[in-house]
Amino acid sequence: MTFNMPAGPFAALAPVTLAIPQGRFISLIGPSGCGKSTIFNIVAGLLQPSGGRVFIDGVDATGTIGRVGYMLQKDLLLPWRTVLDNVILGMEIQGVPLNAARERALPLLRRYGLSGFEYLYPNALSGGMRQRAALLRTLLFDTDIMLLDEPFGALDAQTKSHMQEWLLQLWGDFGKTVVFVTHDVEEAIYLSDQMYVMATRPGRLVETIPVPIERPRQRTVTLSSEFIAIKERCMRLLTEAHKSALEEAA
Repeated sequence: MTFNMPAGPFAALAPVTLAIPQGRFISLIGPSGCGKSTIFNIVAGLLQPSGGRVFIDGVDATGTIGRVGYMLQKDLLLPWRTVLDNVILGMEIQGVPLNAARERALPLLRRYGLSGFEYLYPNALSGGMRQRAALLRTLLFDTDIMLLDEPFGALDAQTKSHMQEWLLQLWGDFGKTVVFVTHDVEEAIYLSDQMYVMATRPGRLVETIPVPIERPRQRTVTLSSEFIAIKERCMRLLTEAHKSALEEAA
């Protein structure tokens, strides 16, 4: 992906090939500026790539919006709408009648930890509750693919841990394909079937790391030799990529 800048063309992202099987949980991990969000914007149809194509279910979806659910780190809940009416926003945009959308969403709010909060406004919710509402809104956009861009990055450690478990429950129940961006190596390993490690200058894929740890995963898996080996491999790749970027900038 190349942007035209006043100083000349800027290569933000080198050619990247990602082939993600349906129903998998994939993480992109790398330093700021490596192109993770650019990839998401291209897949979501918000950016037209300067080269390459995006295929979803074998169909060319390049530049097409509405084919994926996309959630940013900020929950972006509308303060003038109740939790319920925030969650159904995607369905409304797709033309689902208001009453039908609410009937579909209510059981999910109650099943996934937002019972009693349905008719409150976002300012009454904790950070974790707001992220739950935002994730359910993304889920109810009703696409096969969910792009989650650091959804837990602003949460404290305990809330983050709870939200990871909650997300895995949601993923297991609905079988969506999840592409997850994070700077947290342990989070990526714990959640994912496979990780893509990226580097900068330009943004590029340096290695694909499978995570062959059996599911369901317990928190104690982070102490296992297999988990630690994957973490060390990933950290080594990130350190090498950072060192290379500094040398190129010098």
